Amino acid sequence: MLYNLLFPLSDVFTPFNLFRYLTFRTGGAVITALVISFVFFPRLIAWLKHKQGEGQPIRADGPETHFKKKGTPTMGGLMIMIATTISTILWMDVANAYTWIVLFVTVGYGLIGFGDDYQKLTKRNTKGLSGRFRMGWEIAIGLIATTLVMLLEPPALAGGVAVPFFKDVLIQLSWFFIPFGAFIMVGASNAVNLTDGLDGLAIVPSIIAAGCFGLIAYLTGNAIFSNYLQIHHVPGAGELAVFCGALIGAGIGFLWFNAPPAMVFMGDTGSLSLGGALGAVAVVTKHEIVLAIIGGLFVLETVSVIVQVASFKLTGKRVFRMAPLHHHFEKKGWAEPTVVIRFWIIAGVLALVGLSTLKLR
Repeated sequence: MLYNLLFPLSDVFTPFNLFRYLTFRTGGAVITALVISFVFFPRLIAWLKHKQGEGQPIRADGPETHFKKKGTPTMGGLMIMIATTISTILWMDVANAYTWIVLFVTVGYGLIGFGDDYQKLTKRNTKGLSGRFRMGWEIAIGLIATTLVMLLEPPALAGGVAVPFFKDVLIQLSWFFIPFGAFIMVGASNAVNLTDGLDGLAIVPSIIAAGCFGLIAYLTGNAIFSNYLQIHHVPGAGELAVFCGALIGAGIGFLWFNAPPAMVFMGDTGSLSLGGALGAVAVVTKHEIVLAIIGGLFVLETVSVIVQVASFKLTGKRVFRMAPLHHHFEKKGWAEPTVVIRFWIIAGVLALVGLSTLKLR
């Protein structure tokens, strides 16, 4: 919005020319989201404590160390979503449709998560919304968003899936790309949701992934850089760097209050919106497969749950002491900070591997 309001006045006041640069506006989005978080998060936490009383319900079959967290409020993801949305709108080019689509997915998934958290709090259990209801709305939002992306993309790219490490490979799915794109968004949102189980565990890998995709969006949207790196150029995708910057700022602001011992949990409100946002950016930038590498930690957590459930149903035995994977290591006696920091390291390494696909072609 500031770009649309102030850049046209750059002839009158030269410093307004800065708003033409994506890097400047991305930095502004980071700082703005961070400031919003620091100013309003303490008030939100106090309000959530007042409204929620006993806080987020704790799983009875979970690690024993989690029972001391009773009374910690949830729904902290509200501030992530609000700070990201306000900051993005403030610094984006409001004529860019891709950014509005990603915001639509972020807020839409966040509202689904809000409904899930609300159900858990009011009914005092860990079940929340029915899986069918939640999944139905997630799929619907994903289908709408992917359809809009396809309609906006250049004809040569619409319906295509790029393969990392190969410069010219674009698997054409045609209209089957719509369910594929929805699958990416739904899968990413639920993968982050499964990872969100320890203080700070989900937010730092999300910040790392947002940083990577901010860079990918910038390079993909720039004709010169995309040609040099031999990646598919998506006109207008660079504006998503502003959104990713806002997500980073909001994520850092949340981490300040979520660092052990957490003052607030993000809840499904935050995890679903974060995952959906990353999935939507991956779909727009044609880096869906790379998301599985950069967000490899989320994939590992999801696979651990799938393996656990499948093994128990087929053999009656469990592969892990508890799923998702982070609980398995807790059950093995790892301290929570040890699990969290080691998982952060894994997320960082996988992010570097994912970014290497930009050059290794």
